[in-house]
Amino acid sequence: MNILGLHSGVTANQHDPAAALIIDGTIVGVYEEERFCRVKSPRGTLPIRSTSNLLKDNNLTMQDIDLVVHSGVTFGDLLPRLERFLRHYFGHVPKIEMVNHQTAHLASAYYCSGYDEAMCISWDGYGDGLSNQFGVGKAGKLNILDSYPADQSIGQFYTSITSFLGFKPDEDEYKVMGLASFGTPEYDLSSLARPSDNGYIVNREIFEASPKIMCSFEPAYNHVHTQLLGEHRTIVEPITQRHMNIAASAQKALEDCLVSLVTKLHKDTGLRKLCIAGGVALNCSANKVIYELPFIDELFVQPASSDRGLALGCAILGAVEEGYTDFTLEHAYYGPSYSNDELEKSLQLVGIPYTEVAYPTEEAAKRLAQGQILGWMQGRSEFGPRALGHRSILADPSSPTMKDKINARIKFREEFRPFAPAVMAEEAKNLFEMNQLSPFMTITFNVKEEWQKKIPAVNHVNNTARVQTVAKMDNSNFHQLISDFNNITGVPTVLNTSYNVMGQPIVETAKDALTTFASSGMDATFIGPFLVNKDKL
Repeated sequence: MNILGLHSGVTANQHDPAAALIIDGTIVGVYEEERFCRVKSPRGTLPIRSTSNLLKDNNLTMQDIDLVVHSGVTFGDLLPRLERFLRHYFGHVPKIEMVNHQTAHLASAYYCSGYDEAMCISWDGYGDGLSNQFGVGKAGKLNILDSYPADQSIGQFYTSITSFLGFKPDEDEYKVMGLASFGTPEYDLSSLARPSDNGYIVNREIFEASPKIMCSFEPAYNHVHTQLLGEHRTIVEPITQRHMNIAASAQKALEDCLVSLVTKLHKDTGLRKLCIAGGVALNCSANKVIYELPFIDELFVQPASSDRGLALGCAILGAVEEGYTDFTLEHAYYGPSYSNDELEKSLQLVGIPYTEVAYPTEEAAKRLAQGQILGWMQGRSEFGPRALGHRSILADPSSPTMKDKINARIKFREEFRPFAPAVMAEEAKNLFEMNQLSPFMTITFNVKEEWQKKIPAVNHVNNTARVQTVAKMDNSNFHQLISDFNNITGVPTVLNTSYNVMGQPIVETAKDALTTFASSGMDATFIGPFLVNKDKL
């Protein structure tokens, strides 16, 4: 059975449209629209290119699809809009099933976790009138216990602080998370959001705006924030210690609220495994706090926890109805792939000098050890916001100047932003304090004291790192590169950041990779087995 999960932005100015395809109970692809339209987190957009490419790459047409599943069950006009969309672009309208936004998040967490029984939480900004939904997954079935309405959104609380600090709401929350490590939580934000016996309480007044907010570029804070915290930061104002302290206070308030709900759910269920999704689940610093709770044995964070992963959750809900329940994610490489011939044709079309390398991982490792910053485009692209070694920029983590160099010359972003280590899975516990693997870079872990000065480029100011463990069986090529680097340097990890510059989507095609390479300070880029040097341009 061919099931197509879709998420589009045609209601409530939603973002991150995508398409996911499950064939006979197997995930065969998850394509994000931003990778094709080249607009980061596009709003109000249909998944036209992602759906078209996903069908084409699997030799299908819309006539071959048995079921389309889409979130937005509470929007009465969405079904006819979808029918019109499918008919116009694809000439056929299969059976369509509408599901709840939060339930789709929950499904993407539970059914992808590999856990038989676990607590399940979706915490989000909002969707289908809810900001949260939680329950228990057991033996392939989801039992939803409760939910929070949109006006109790812990995600929107954090978004309001994001906006107050001069960043873009619903997109730059990760900047607040990174900035928080430089501050002290000296502000009492309990009047905005605080733990409660039933989880947490959010002050409804912080969402009030007149006229109603209609665009993500409008400020998401109001008089409640300014009365408590003073004047907001404008986008041209430098970041001060006060701003860092506000970020730290917001992070602390978020963590306290999330821990309160997890604690309640554990008390109610007695379960010690947890799987989470929703935009808030991408806060890897909060995930660290949850992971370290004494009653949590294992934590699974869906790698595309935000609305990027809704299409997959929708497809899974459709497949569960057909009796399929195991969608354990061993990797996140469900984007398009390109043959070496296709890659070489792109290079030839651009007319750029290149060489074919017999052993790309060895050559890349040697160059990294020499201090070069490399683009690395290999295999199927990752879905979700994290580059996991297929669309990455790589560098030597042992260089004390590398973090500042990449922020300034490559990513063109704020100097406080940290970078992540990709480490050989078998070596991870030697470098980091961790008791489980972390293949999707969704949890931060403490860097062991003996390694803090050895890998300064990926050791954050608070001595934590957002770790990606790379297993040989899941990603042999990337694992081999890190192994080759380790053989040269004695350091079994590399700095790994997404192959893009600030404000742009991660690259998808060879031409995308070349464009980003040419417009940034990378020294060389590997596109499949082909090497392009900056000094040859």
